[in-house]
Order: sequence, then C-alpha cells, then structure tokens
Amino acid sequence: MTESVDIPIIASEIPVYAHPGDAGADLTSAEAVRLEPGQRALVGTGVRMALPDGFVAFIVPRSGLAAKHGITIVNSPGTVDAGYRGELKVCLLNTDAEEAYEIAVGDRIAQVVILALPQVRFLPVEKLDESARGESGYGSTGYGKATHA
Repeated sequence: MTESVDIPIIASEIPVYAHPGDAGADLTSAEAVRLEPGQRALVGTGVRMALPDGFVAFIVPRSGLAAKHGITIVNSPGTVDAGYRGELKVCLLNTDAEEAYEIAVGDRIAQVVILALPQVRFLPVEKLDESARGESGYGSTGYGKATHA
C-alpha cells in the first residue's frame, strides 16, 4: 500500500472513494442541471482544494453514467494543476441523441484521480532513440483480436 497524502479541501460534500483501493474519488454536483440531448454544461462541485507541489488531479467520467446514460466529460481528463485554488467544475456532455438527463444536487457526476507528477526537463536533441513501436500511431495495432508470433 502506498502512503496517503493530506489534501486541504473546502467542500460542501467531500469526495469519497466508493471502495478501498479505488483510484478515483466521487465528485458530486453542487447544482441541479438538465442536459438536453447533445448539450454540454459546466457543472459546479462545490469543491476547492490545495494540491501540494508535484501533484496533479485529473477529473474523469464515471463509467456507469457513460454506459447507462451517455453522460461524459468533454475535456476528459480535466487537468487540475497544483496552483489552482478555484472550484472544481466538470464540463459534462449528454451524448444521448434522444433523452435528456437530469442532474440533482448531490448526484455523483465525475471522479477525481490525484497523482504524484514529476517535473520534467525537455532536452532538445537531433535524433531520438529507436523503439519497437517507432513512429506507428493512430490505429497502427489494428482493431481485431491481437495475434502474437
């Protein structure tokens, strides 16, 4: 088990982990919102936090909302930098073509995943080391069942 980190927080409802060992803690809506088909809205959570230097928070969709109702996050993952002290808001999108979705105050709308993140130095070079993948990008591994030689 990894060491826990204390995060100072101001919140109407503190994010909670649904199960021990979960990566994401649930964020709830601080406002009632109706998302019509294809509509997006910036939804407040009432959560403000002070991440320590060297940490980042990612706001990610809830799989159940996505699978059952087509609710996702437009800019997933949303990145929260250590220096940000404002309210965490979630840019939700209703991808359902026919059904509106009602969000009530207190509904779980997203998850926050907090990670340690090293600062890196970008070193300009003339050539990169070779790798097995090389420059193969989008779709390069195909779409069917993987086969191994």
